[in-house]
Amino acid sequence: MFGGATRMLDSICQVPHMSKIENIERQIEALSPEELAEFRTWFLEFDWAAWDRQLAADIQAGKLDQLVQEARRDHAAGKTTHL
Repeated sequence: MFGGATRMLDSICQVPHMSKIENIERQIEALSPEELAEFRTWFLEFDWAAWDRQLAADIQAGKLDQLVQEARRDHAAGKTTHL
């Protein structure tokens, strides 16, 4: 009795939905060259700021302490050069 409706509902539920990333990709592809240049500038600044925050968090958490100690030992041992 409900076979047709069930099949229709099943097919609707199986339609793949566009992910956030795919949606953003489509929007970027639709930008004019000027808008793309403006977006590129914004994104580079955004990405560098995120990297800076992660680096600061890693330093605060002591994740780079071992590298600093190794660099200091290498420098004290004369294994480094000045540019």
